[in-house]
Amino acid sequence: QVQLAESGGGLVQAGGSLRLSCAASGSILGLRSMGWFRQPPGKQRELVATIDNGGTTNYADSVKGRFSISRDNARNTVSLQMNSLKPEDTAVYYCKADVLWRVYWGQGTQVTVSS
Repeated sequence: QVQLAESGGGLVQAGGSLRLSCAASGSILGLRSMGWFRQPPGKQRELVATIDNGGTTNYADSVKGRFSISRDNARNTVSLQMNSLKPEDTAVYYCKADVLWRVYWGQGTQVTVSS
């Protein structure tokens, strides 16, 4: 089993910054891609950003230039630096990890951006 522990959510004013972190533990041999997804109120879960073992990143168009994903393979952690936050970034943010053929999710952390 794999556990994902997220931290760093909160309330911030528009234009502000937050940093989310996620640490993977447990049976993580074969850990591959890690990333962040979000679910805005009343909407479906959507991609924010992912990063693979080699550091290749992928971002949703809506966050390009504002968010930056990074990863520490030695510590099995992934972080999301969110700058220039907008009210439409308000959502529950979920950490995701691909371990071999399985997908694991964190419990989610709330990010609220006030206008």
